Order: sequence, then structure tokens, then C-alpha cells
Amino acid sequence: MSRAALTRRGKRLAWLTIGWNSLEAVIALVAGAIAGSVALTGFGVDSLIELTAGGAAMWRLHQDADPVARERAELLTRRVVGVAFLGLALYVAWEAIDTLRTRHVPDVSVSGMVLAALSLLVMPILARAKRGVATGLSSRALTSEAMQTDVCAWLSAILLGGLLLRATLGWWWADPVAALAMVPLLVREGVEGVRGRETCGCGDACEVEAAHLD
Repeated sequence: MSRAALTRRGKRLAWLTIGWNSLEAVIALVAGAIAGSVALTGFGVDSLIELTAGGAAMWRLHQDADPVARERAELLTRRVVGVAFLGLALYVAWEAIDTLRTRHVPDVSVSGMVLAALSLLVMPILARAKRGVATGLSSRALTSEAMQTDVCAWLSAILLGGLLLRATLGWWWADPVAALAMVPLLVREGVEGVRGRETCGCGDACEVEAAHLD
């Protein structure tokens, strides 16, 4: 597939990601507010943050025709995605710890469980398609954004597990603990993204690690 065709495919996938995450954010935030679920609300915030990452990926794809602009977009997009990961980690950790401290018991959320199950089905397929585009374009930034879609699938699994334990066994603490289980992964991806990459100015193949990673 040509570079132009890959870019067009990447843009379609980016629009699909933006549309899905917009719907996901509305449902998760409303359901989380009704149920008082930290993990579900955090999932909704993750969807909003993914919208930022998706917008950055779309901008990166629009810069692909110009090698100089592409290099600049690579680094900036990767850092935007990294900041998004760190922002989510901070929010989830704060809310989960506060819930454990106050022993707030969330209500059962059927809509939250349905949303998590659907996301668990959709996100891996979308992430796989986006990784294919990122590999074809040799883009670390797009690979990182595809990784965030993978993380959304993992968060869906954690969320679904926490909600099911709350609904079936009455484990009120399962929800915030499930939320905290997201944090190390989010921090790792955030730090890697913020550190970014430097390029040698001769194309994607020459991309090297930034000096401060040594």
C-alpha cells in the first residue's frame, strides 16, 4: 500500500476513534455519575483524553506529505499522547484513593458493564488496524496513539471485572482497586511519550532515542 493510501486509511481510523470515544465518554461519564463509580468515571475521562490523542494523530497524518513537517509532528504528537496518559493516571489515582479512604460504595451499573464489554470487543480491532498504518508509515507517534487504543481495551477489561465483582459479590472496594490497577500502565506510557524522540533529520528510518533517555 502506498504512503498516500496508508495516510488516507489512517485518517479514516482516526475519525472512527474520535466518533467512538465521543460516544463512549458521554455514556461512561453519565453512568459513572449515576452509579458513583470511580472506575467508570475514569473510563469516561480516558475517552476524553483519547479524543485529544486522536486529534493529535489526525494532525500528524495531515503533515505526512511534508518530510520536515512530519518530523516535527512526530515529536509533538508523541508528547501530547504522553501528557494525556499522565493526566489520566493522576485523575484515576486521586479518585480511587479518595474512594477507598471514604469507603464510598458505588451502585451497580448495567450500562457501564455493557459499555465496557462493547469497548473490549471494538478497541482491539481498531488498535490492530491503527498499528498497521503506523508500521507502514514508520511512525512512532502513531504507534503510541494506537497503544492508547490498546490501553482502552485493557481498561475495559479491568472496568468490567470491577463492575462484575461489585454486582455479583458486593465487593465495594473492587471498583477503586480496579481503577488503581490502571495507574502503573498509564504512567509508564505517559513517561515514554513525554520523553519523546529526536530525529536525525533524514527520515523516519533514522529516528533515534533522545539523549536524555541514555
